Amino acid sequence: MHDFLRHTFSSVIGRMADYIITFGRRDLLSCIGRRLQRAAMTAGRLTSAAAVATCLAITAGGASAWACTSAIIGPQASESGRPLLWKHRDTSTTDNKIEYVAARDGAYAYVALFNAADRRLEEAWMGMNEMGFAIMNTASYNLKDDRVAKKDMDKEGVVMTLALRSCRTVDDFEQMLSTLPRPIGVEANFGVIDALGNGAYFETNNHSFVRFDVADAPGNILIRTNYSHSGRPDEGYGFIREANAEVLLNDVAARGAVTAEYLTETVSRSFYHDVRKTDALTTGERWAVDEDFIPRYKSTATVVVEGIAPLGDVAEIDPSAIIDQYIMWTGLGYPPCAEIYPVWCHADGVDSGLRGISSKGTSPVGDLAKRRRAEVFPKRKGGNTKYIDLRVLSNDEGTGYIQTLVPRNRATYSTFIRKRDQGEITFRRESREELAEE
Repeated sequence: MHDFLRHTFSSVIGRMADYIITFGRRDLLSCIGRRLQRAAMTAGRLTSAAAVATCLAITAGGASAWACTSAIIGPQASESGRPLLWKHRDTSTTDNKIEYVAARDGAYAYVALFNAADRRLEEAWMGMNEMGFAIMNTASYNLKDDRVAKKDMDKEGVVMTLALRSCRTVDDFEQMLSTLPRPIGVEANFGVIDALGNGAYFETNNHSFVRFDVADAPGNILIRTNYSHSGRPDEGYGFIREANAEVLLNDVAARGAVTAEYLTETVSRSFYHDVRKTDALTTGERWAVDEDFIPRYKSTATVVVEGIAPLGDVAEIDPSAIIDQYIMWTGLGYPPCAEIYPVWCHADGVDSGLRGISSKGTSPVGDLAKRRRAEVFPKRKGGNTKYIDLRVLSNDEGTGYIQTLVPRNRATYSTFIRKRDQGEITFRRESREELAEE
């Protein structure tokens, strides 16, 4: 495999000047990716991913700073017996969208969360594929142990795109990480689940990673924010947010009662603060400082991938069943103001309101949530402190966004879970031959 990578990489580098002259820098990445992909087909899917990663590392630009709160819920902690992968996304990139990417050139089809400006869909920030593999990340700030320049970092979205295109299982992702050229260009906690019921975090820097399996975790649950448990002690961010999530989740997980609905409607909308031991929404105060809550001004999405009851073997994975049974429950925009939509890994599985269909590439659903957020954080003269107007979210009149949206979202969950469990949701899976003819 390594000889293949060196040969392919050298070949492409030798042609880079020709690509730039012919296509320009804008199209360089996709042209190199296609060339590497074709060359790598005979060497296997994971080899292809590793080869593409080599050249993506050369051309991909850095991402904006971000943070997140996340969890992996194993089957024993889940009310449905299905694993759950949750990401409450925090980022300075306000606008998100959901897009489906069809299977091409031996890669799997997948659906994912992208930045609205990512017109070429090169960097996925959470997603799932037709084989039941799902992935997300949180940034870490206590793993990097080298002098790799900032401009060569922030490749997490590229790595997750490669994983969605190429991985079936948690073990596949570990193999992919092991074979990617170093430095990888990441400092992150990657969370993954698969159709076999496996789930794990991979705390990953430029040269190595440490794997934490949810099966080995107390309560069958793992939580990560913006530091890594294998990293340097007392460095990083998100310690209070992690404690908030533990208070909200651990007891529920111990009862085997965690649901996707609980994650998006309770945890992502909770203003519990573990240092103060209070929920700001219950204090009677109108204003709160935006500090160390799970929902933050920079929170831009809450997303849960709900898998299937664990299969016994990779050979049992049926993409048609995955497409119908896996649901990516998606709330775009500031989570306390977000409406939840079910998403499936199919061309017809993404509501148009979630897609980047505006002239600026943003999604209508995300734009609406952004306008609501502006009401929650009214502009104030002087200083940069963000103040939350809690009455916009919850008030005596019952007109707050949390009060009005949560019942609507619970109805969405109820409707589509019933339809899924009764076999009423079916998507026709396009054959590889049909896709090739398009």
